[in-house]
Amino acid sequence: MVQAPGDTSKWYIVEKRGVVQVVDNVADPTSAATFVDLQDRVNAEAFESGLLGMAFDPDYATNRRVYLSYTADPTVGGSVLESRISRFIVSGGVIDPASEVTLLTIAQPFANHNGGHIAFGPDGMLYAGFGDGGSGGDPQNNAQNRSNLLGKILRLDVSAGGPYAIPADNPFASAGSARCETGASAGGELCGEIYAYGLRNPWRWSFDRAAATPDMWAGDVGQGEWEEVDRILPGGNYGWRFREGAHCFSPSANCPTTADGVPLVDPVAEYSHSVGNSITGGYVYRGSAIASLVGRYVFADFGAGDIFVLVPNASGMLERQPLLDTSEAISSFAEGHDGELYFTDLNGGELFKLVPQTGEPPASTVPSLLSQTGCVNPANPTQPAAGLIPYAPVAPFWSDGADKSRWMALPDGQRITVGADGDWSFPNGTVLMKNFTLNGALIETRLFMRHTDTGNWAGYTYRWDDAQSDATLVSGGLVADVGPAGARQLWTFPSESECLQCHTSAAGGSLGLETRQLNSAITYPNTGRTANQLTTLESIGLFSAALPVHPAYADPNDANQPLAERARTYLHTNCSHCHRPGGTTQANLDLRYSTAIGSTNTCNVTPQNGNMGVADARIVAPGDPARSVLWLRMTRRDAQGMPPLGSHIVDSGGASLIRQWIGGMNASCD
Repeated sequence: MVQAPGDTSKWYIVEKRGVVQVVDNVADPTSAATFVDLQDRVNAEAFESGLLGMAFDPDYATNRRVYLSYTADPTVGGSVLESRISRFIVSGGVIDPASEVTLLTIAQPFANHNGGHIAFGPDGMLYAGFGDGGSGGDPQNNAQNRSNLLGKILRLDVSAGGPYAIPADNPFASAGSARCETGASAGGELCGEIYAYGLRNPWRWSFDRAAATPDMWAGDVGQGEWEEVDRILPGGNYGWRFREGAHCFSPSANCPTTADGVPLVDPVAEYSHSVGNSITGGYVYRGSAIASLVGRYVFADFGAGDIFVLVPNASGMLERQPLLDTSEAISSFAEGHDGELYFTDLNGGELFKLVPQTGEPPASTVPSLLSQTGCVNPANPTQPAAGLIPYAPVAPFWSDGADKSRWMALPDGQRITVGADGDWSFPNGTVLMKNFTLNGALIETRLFMRHTDTGNWAGYTYRWDDAQSDATLVSGGLVADVGPAGARQLWTFPSESECLQCHTSAAGGSLGLETRQLNSAITYPNTGRTANQLTTLESIGLFSAALPVHPAYADPNDANQPLAERARTYLHTNCSHCHRPGGTTQANLDLRYSTAIGSTNTCNVTPQNGNMGVADARIVAPGDPARSVLWLRMTRRDAQGMPPLGSHIVDSGGASLIRQWIGGMNASCD
């Protein structure tokens, strides 16, 4: 979202698909009109591609110039995409698409890490940010290579003649530098456009409007462990791929602290992937509505939906503090001319404004002990409270070999709504409880609650003591050794934000509770009776309407059932909560069971987020598991492994199933 200089009457909404809409009232979608439609030239097919940035010229009132940053089909061989920054002219109140003048183009070797944000600084220069070219781990070492524009912040003078000039005071502008309007220098010279480098994917950055000289704050998306906030200095090297945040990445130890003769610049703040997994840079708040935020940097995490603020501690260092917990996929912040802050939700297509709270936030109502929650028998917390209903999915999620028991609790008089596709939607106030047991010992109990006031789902995890007498709330997540002596293993107690990285809004919040998963018999411990779960739940009136008919999923562990059915069920259970339309992953896959194999975007598809070092790799290479990154990722538990969090042990049985399935495919993946 951006506003034109000097005009508070309108907002311009930049849409990934290649359209900019203009609204007179952001609360009234009927006021929207098309400002420009560039879908004929914008390639938005990949998760991180599309129309990514927009900036009005500081002299827009007189020259009517607007600058757009987008990805297009490549014009250079060997490229997957092409990033462009172009100038357009507004005529008759809209952008004239035919007025496009391309300033620069950057060949993108992979489909991710496009960056693409652009903005004018207080010095009147146009700044642009681009990622390292994509894949994982910066395989081409672009971010440290000052002879190309990938992994950089650029600074351009667009007020001079021609498309742009390189400002004379740019840190690498000299008699020996090159002009790199095609993305790289021809002879290895330093690119004069570079303002800062060593960035992985600067996803949204801004200038503190109170500073007379450029004071840029950026969110740089991490690889597998750390997200960082950087204060961008001219000529600064922010360390990627030597470092991820302030930690060694390549090499994994004893990485350099200097490069090109100067020290690497440390982030001003960082956080681990126990908190979130994809930073969205924001703004230093300079509004007047929220006094406690003035002068403080506000940012978010795209995957977790959390909004944070940096607050100085007693030592003067900046510490991350939680500000707001949302369920939105926060892709951008916006700053109005009045200094108030807005943000956008990529998945829902909604616009939000940060406003002051009406009072102090309530104290946490989540008890510190499991026995105090009301979800278990307080005299014996290993047992559920009366009224909780046990359930068991046909195809359970892999949890590092743990055995699991599950229960549901609904508010009195409330019902479950079932969609035509068999997915279940629970009323506010629902609590789902799951126990994890290793070698006969309770390790963890998780509660997943749909809050009564907001309808948002939230997860809470409790760690059991060795005496099995009670479990204690774990806030912020924990990785620890668990289990009895002689059989201990590494275990992740997920943070509140990590719960929502799997329990995505696209998947409906709850997982495993759908008609096909529960169309099977279990033995109810209170009565000793064995009965079909759907029949039981329907007979006690838990559904708002008659259930649509859906046969049970195949049990992935039952070799007597069809191989393809077992494999598709396994992927549905373990992968589709993220890999589906509206999911939170970079890969554009749809691994839901209901999606035909030809529509999953896997069969014979070249991976856009890394080939795992395999020649001629495919997401699924029919008949050849060794070239199939879907299977290869299942066999690892490093930064390239799947699932990306919460698991430390490869599911050898699941991996074997998928390997057998791929190995038996014909050329159409049937």
